[in-house]
Amino acid sequence: MKSLRIILLLVAVAAFTTINAKTPKKRLADRIGVCTSVGNAAIIKAAGGNHVEENLMNFVMPDKSDAEFEKNRRAAAQSVLPIASTNCFFPGEIRLTGPDFDIEKAAAYTEIALRRAAQVGIKTTVLGSGWARSYPEGFSHEEAERQFVVLMKRLGAIAEKYGVVIAIEPLRKEECNFINTVQEGYEIAKKVKSPNVKVNADIYHMMQEGEGPQSIINAGRKYIANIHIAENTRTPPGTNGDDFTPYFRALKKIKYKGNISIECGWSNFEEQLAPSIKEIQRQLAIVYGK
Repeated sequence: MKSLRIILLLVAVAAFTTINAKTPKKRLADRIGVCTSVGNAAIIKAAGGNHVEENLMNFVMPDKSDAEFEKNRRAAAQSVLPIASTNCFFPGEIRLTGPDFDIEKAAAYTEIALRRAAQVGIKTTVLGSGWARSYPEGFSHEEAERQFVVLMKRLGAIAEKYGVVIAIEPLRKEECNFINTVQEGYEIAKKVKSPNVKVNADIYHMMQEGEGPQSIINAGRKYIANIHIAENTRTPPGTNGDDFTPYFRALKKIKYKGNISIECGWSNFEEQLAPSIKEIQRQLAIVYGK
């Protein structure tokens, strides 16, 4: 009997291994979504997209009651695609740096935001919020950084409680005067030392700042949590033929496991979306193979 049990166990292990070996891991080319309203989920799915990245202020509505949020919670439950992430975290009146820095107000807002995000399965929320994050002329950059690190330690604890990652998004200088490169975002995240505070690498902002893909490699898979993409003119991928493959090679090198979300200006969303997704997939195939 003992020998029979051993044989059966070995057969079961072999079968499990065979099944897993035949189950393909989802490719990065299959993890492309769009920064837009969940109301567009069916359009995204039809175009070959994988997820929605919603606007946190509009969808999670931390300044509204739970009863008012309920409508959006139901919309998420009924969506044909998951809301994997959000952007547009803080409104400008909640100051994240500067003389009007308000950590208590930011923490209270975040508590509501991430509790609701967790309720609908959102795993990552991108923190760009350029106006809220910028500090006024004459204010010390060093003090702004100190404030922001203290803030992110506090917010990181909230994020850990709800199982959500906050991804700091570096923004071009025209939109924010604090944290303009992925390298700077990575250095901040290292100081915060929270498993739930990472970095969003926006390829558009990287190109605008002249930042090459090495910063993605420097940060590595431990810190890169989300990717935004658009051409250097903020047009949909495929419009002007921008080459993203150097950045994709960096993602391959770090064995990136997150999503790519298209964040751009559309002249005709329904017509441009499918070609845009296909162009990203085409360039990913150059780097990763089919």
